[in-house]
Amino acid sequence: MPEADVAILGAGAAGLSLAHRLAGRVPGLRTPSVVLVDAPPGPLRPPPRTWCYWTSGPGRFDAAVRAEWRRLRVRPPAGAPVEGDIAPLRYRMIRSDDFERVVSLDLARSPNVRRLEATVEAVEDVPGGAHVHLREPDGRTRALSAGWVLDSRPLGSLPAARTVLLQHFHGWFVRTERPVFDPAAVELMDFRTPQPADGLSFGYVLPTGPCEALVEYTEFSPRTLTPDRYEAAVRHYADEVLRLGERQLVAAETGVIPMTDAPVPRQTGASVFRIGAAGGATRPATGYTFAGLQRQTRAVADALRRGRRPMPPAAHPARSRAMDAVLLRALASGRVDGPELFGRLFAHVPMERLLRFLDGNTRLYEELAIGLRTPVGPMLRTVLELPRLPRRPFDLPAPPHPPAPPATACRPSTETA
Repeated sequence: MPEADVAILGAGAAGLSLAHRLAGRVPGLRTPSVVLVDAPPGPLRPPPRTWCYWTSGPGRFDAAVRAEWRRLRVRPPAGAPVEGDIAPLRYRMIRSDDFERVVSLDLARSPNVRRLEATVEAVEDVPGGAHVHLREPDGRTRALSAGWVLDSRPLGSLPAARTVLLQHFHGWFVRTERPVFDPAAVELMDFRTPQPADGLSFGYVLPTGPCEALVEYTEFSPRTLTPDRYEAAVRHYADEVLRLGERQLVAAETGVIPMTDAPVPRQTGASVFRIGAAGGATRPATGYTFAGLQRQTRAVADALRRGRRPMPPAAHPARSRAMDAVLLRALASGRVDGPELFGRLFAHVPMERLLRFLDGNTRLYEELAIGLRTPVGPMLRTVLELPRLPRRPFDLPAPPHPPAPPATACRPSTETA
């Protein structure tokens, strides 16, 4: 008999979300036994990070939401900004530490979920399930047997793709001496940043008060930057574009998200499946992942409770993935100007509709109307080009780890969103 009905590998957003959905009893449904395997402290554990998504109404993890907004702002390289109300949606921010704390409290009370700290060395299909080969923190090895394995660990390389762009970013959590932020609106894409030779760049600001915000520099481009160039880019945005003045650095974050048209396999063995970013939950055109992995884990948990095969569904509709492949290729080839394209879309399409489009929740006629707001000629040429392009493998770069910039003196602020 397996040691557990379900083994979940990795305790990031996807692993914790699935464990949370399987914790406790649901009347009329099964209560599977679950082992959640988390890597020991060290390089296999990701640093604290920020997740954002948009939704309407209450959600499962509202207790972990740090801030939310109903207005978004997009700034072209020159000219007036575009600002819109996204009601009934809300743009929400979750910090990974808050998310883990909220979920861990519930898991600790669950009689059917057990947490285990170990390094996964291999996963092996066996009759009736799988063996997960583990190395525990003291160096001992063991095999965990499970009926099903849901693997959320990051991929080391991507499947062959026609197009890969990297969304790479570095940001500062800052506290300023004077009120410089608008707590009512997110600066979603601020294109007043210097544009790279390949790809595009923009600033991103999540204000949690008049004097507090996450200020981030982001690029969509084929290659990551050196640590000093990330620092210079964020400093330029903070000083020359936003003109923040005296500030205190509270924390920093950095990361790389692959944006690719590669078909990511969601099954790697008879009883082994991938979820989260490793299972294709990232939206190729935007890099947003949190909402997609919630759709996946909701469906997987429902299947497990009903005694069904827990094949994770595609997080995004096929039509959306096809449109993303065209957009990525158009951007990567330089056929369209990124800041001009996104500026045009946000200026001419209601923001609420555009966000539904990015979540795969629009009808065909809405998508056609949005498509007419793009450069139609270059996009059609890209559509014709795509089938002739070969797919090539792509190794993911190691996440950049720029040094933290020096903090400057600032009065502490008690403002919160």
